[in-house]
Formats: sequence, C-alpha cells, structure tokens
Amino acid sequence: MKQAKYIIIALTMATLTSCGIYSFTGASISSDIKTYQVNYFENNALLVEPGLNRDFKLALEDLIQNQTNLNLVTSNGDLVYEGEISNYRISPTTATSSDVAAQNRLTIGVKIRFFNKKNPDDDLEQSFTFFYDYAGAEQLVGSLKTTAHEEIFERLTQDIFNATLAKW
Repeated sequence: MKQAKYIIIALTMATLTSCGIYSFTGASISSDIKTYQVNYFENNALLVEPGLNRDFKLALEDLIQNQTNLNLVTSNGDLVYEGEISNYRISPTTATSSDVAAQNRLTIGVKIRFFNKKNPDDDLEQSFTFFYDYAGAEQLVGSLKTTAHEEIFERLTQDIFNATLAKW
C-alpha cells in the first residue's frame, strides 16, 4: 500500500515537472525564462494626464510580479514589454432630457509591443482599451480619478498578461 502511494506521488511530480512551469494564474512560461522588463510607456494621447504613463508601467510590473515567479530587471530581460498610451478620452455616454450628460466615460487605450527573446514566435504587437463610467454630475478628480485609473489599469494589465503569457 505504501509503495502505491509513493508511486502515485512520483508520477504526479514527474507529470507536473515535465510540463514546464505552470502557474495557477493560467500562465505557461518556459523554464528558461527567468526575467522580464517593462520599458518606458510614452503618453501619445491627445489628452495627456500627467503621470499616467508611470502609473501604468508600475501597474503592469506589479501584475507580472504578483502572478509569476519572474524577476524584474531594467535591461536584457527575457521578456520585454514596451509601448505607448495611445488614448485618454472623456466622453458622454448618456444624456438627460435637457441635453446634459447623465453619464460620462473615461477610456484609456494602450499599444503594447511584447518581445520574447527566448521564443520570437511569441512576439506580439496589439492595442488594448478599457473604460470606466461615472455620473455626469461628477468631475474626474481626486479619489474618483484614482479609482477610475486603478480599475482600468487592472483590466488592461490582466488582458495584456493573458495575451502575452497565458495565450488567451
């Protein structure tokens, strides 16, 4: 009985290690990839929000750090993320009977270039966009702006992670 238990454990371990590195976040990262870097994101949107490019870069670094065992480096990363903020727009989505915005939408778009130095077939260039709706009577300042940026960044960075590392 004990031998069967050890055989099952050995087979399970062999199966898991033979599949490369697997994470419960859905990422499938080759065992020879150890590092990643996130380069500067230039803000090319028509409406420039100061510090947005830095905040987005940090959000992407944090997500990859939290969902993988890769090490963040400033140069010569096995995986490289770069790109630009391509869109930052506030627009009305619904109006009242007196032609006043009842709801506004903040939309942020980023263009990503992803390079896998160990497997160039995985390289990717793609745009990602997400939005946050808020009441038309509110101004996008202070805690509302912080909340909007955080929610949009959470979605954008997860979509980028899924496209580059989870292959969704």
